[in-house]
Amino acid sequence: QVQLLESGGGLVQPGGSLRLSCAASGRIFSINTMAWYRQAPGKERELVARIASGGTTNYADSVKGRFTISRDNAKNTVYLQMDSLKPEDTAVYVCNAHILAHTLSWDPYWGQGTQVTVSS
Repeated sequence: QVQLLESGGGLVQPGGSLRLSCAASGRIFSINTMAWYRQAPGKERELVARIASGGTTNYADSVKGRFTISRDNAKNTVYLQMDSLKPEDTAVYVCNAHILAHTLSWDPYWGQGTQVTVSS
């Protein structure tokens, strides 16, 4: 069974940095798009950044220039480098990936989420 495990969340001061990681495990044959979403209390889930298998990236306007998404295909891992963090970045960050596994179909998988809190 495929699982996504996030790490790297925590408490950071405004202007600080965090690096989130999301590692996919299981009987994985291939991973297509990987992405990071976030959801703050009372707000809709928001796509923060995504990266295609070929490396093409997309970012929410609110994080452009501050966040960088990358991936290591050999490790089945996606990263989110977050710099110049702002209080409004506070949210639960959730990893998403479209994966071809033993089911022989492309399915979306979601991580449990990791809390990022930006506060002084």
